[in-house]
Amino acid sequence: MFRLVWIVAAALLLGTPAHPDDKAAGIDPIFSWATSDSPGCTVAVSHEGKLVARRAYGAADLERTVPLNPDSVFDIGSLQKQFVAAAVLLLVDDGRLALSDDVRKYMPELPDYGHTITVDHLLTHTSGLRDWTGLLMFTEGSVEALSMILRQRGLNSVPGEEFSYSNSGYVLAKEIVARVSGTTFAEFSRKRLFEALGMKSTFYSSDTREVIRNRALGYDRKAGSWKLDMLLDKDRGGGAVFSTSSDLLLWNDALTSKRLGALVSMKLEEPAVLNNGKRLTYGRGLFLDAGTDTKVLWHSGSAAGYKALLARFPEDELSIAILCNSGDGTDRIAFARRIVDLYTGRNREDSKSDRPEAIAIPDLNNRTGLFFNEANDEPLRLIADAGRIRVAGGPALQPVNEDRFRNPTGQLSFRSGDEFELHFRSQNEIELKSMDGNTERYRRARPHVHTVEEMKVLTGRYESDELKAVIDVASIKDGLSIRLNDAPDKVLELRAVERDAFQRGMMIVRFRRDAAGKVKGFDYSNPLLRNIRFTRLSESAGGR
Repeated sequence: MFRLVWIVAAALLLGTPAHPDDKAAGIDPIFSWATSDSPGCTVAVSHEGKLVARRAYGAADLERTVPLNPDSVFDIGSLQKQFVAAAVLLLVDDGRLALSDDVRKYMPELPDYGHTITVDHLLTHTSGLRDWTGLLMFTEGSVEALSMILRQRGLNSVPGEEFSYSNSGYVLAKEIVARVSGTTFAEFSRKRLFEALGMKSTFYSSDTREVIRNRALGYDRKAGSWKLDMLLDKDRGGGAVFSTSSDLLLWNDALTSKRLGALVSMKLEEPAVLNNGKRLTYGRGLFLDAGTDTKVLWHSGSAAGYKALLARFPEDELSIAILCNSGDGTDRIAFARRIVDLYTGRNREDSKSDRPEAIAIPDLNNRTGLFFNEANDEPLRLIADAGRIRVAGGPALQPVNEDRFRNPTGQLSFRSGDEFELHFRSQNEIELKSMDGNTERYRRARPHVHTVEEMKVLTGRYESDELKAVIDVASIKDGLSIRLNDAPDKVLELRAVERDAFQRGMMIVRFRRDAAGKVKGFDYSNPLLRNIRFTRLSESAGGR
């Protein structure tokens, strides 16, 4: 893992023309990879109160050979979260809602999960709601994100217990803004945010198929050639914010100068706090990163071929916006690092947690593999990475000795950034001790060689009422295949990792049996969804 270490907030003079300087020319080599025959990026930079760079590299439309220009408009992906959070906070400032309000006060159709989900839980990714993007593979037709969310009868976790990045919370937050304000989110954001701040090229579109002037098309490179790659209709979750890199700097300046009010700026930048008192490195729609003497407020965005990054740096009075229309190898963080170095003369190094340690592990393979939590069967996969142990989908670990490894800095997306320690009690048993003293036990997956008859018992047709989806399970060599909703192009192969558990990447399917050992269904999990229940409808011939 490479951790981005930043420095916070910029002072940009609204409407100030770009002031070219010697440093701005140093941005060009960073984007020299973008040509007239490839997608590229636009970049805007403000430094010490001046707009010092406003550049464009590459093509906006490869079919018509239209180049990108500094005013090209992009789908900014998850950068929109800070706009959604600001809209909610404006209503809080108006006295029309409170962050502590139960979401069901405004959306009574949301299921009662037995725990209160507050408006603040939505904005801080601590609601426990399953991320709707992880549900898409199960859907048919034009099922909207809101409908998928409202069908869910379970949570990933108790609200406030964990940080788990969830786009679902922000879908509900937009709906709440619309219901409380009595207008659409597009209209509310236009009047109260974009027009109020002079962001003339920024707007929310509920239909990404509409004609958008000066839009850059999104691309990805597949099989050696560029292909259009944009999220449309249900895949975009009800709509998107479109903007330019220059407009995004106006937004940064507005938050720095508190033009939307002190409450909005303060709450966006205030670290969220879990039920156990742990402070997160996430506010409301913004990541908060800090080193020993610097910090940054930032967020990235990704929507198929569109990639975005917006960051603020106050000690250096530096602000950077990068918008790209290439999903192939576009490392916005690396680009931004070089721009930071260009303007500050400081070369930010990788965090210590990512550097090789002096302690050698004699047999790394005995410390890697798939483990399951003894209490709830949640998976933990450890992999070898350049002589170190890394959690798959999580952080690299620092060895304390041959049997103990720690995660001192945390990664927000994994266990809410917990500073935990792993203790190998044996090659097959692990204890994980969290920062608050809780200890969890994990056991290594127990490989099982299935007989033909054992595989037949698992095959058949299964249904999830929550997802309105059916899955056909068939036996293949070394595992199972699952076919979604009778679609021939939605077939996935899973390998056996235990008698009743099968895996594909970070996806786990675990079969459930009754007291007599008969298969009754299975639970589906991935990093975005936990334990979605499928019930058996029928068996294949010979299944029992």
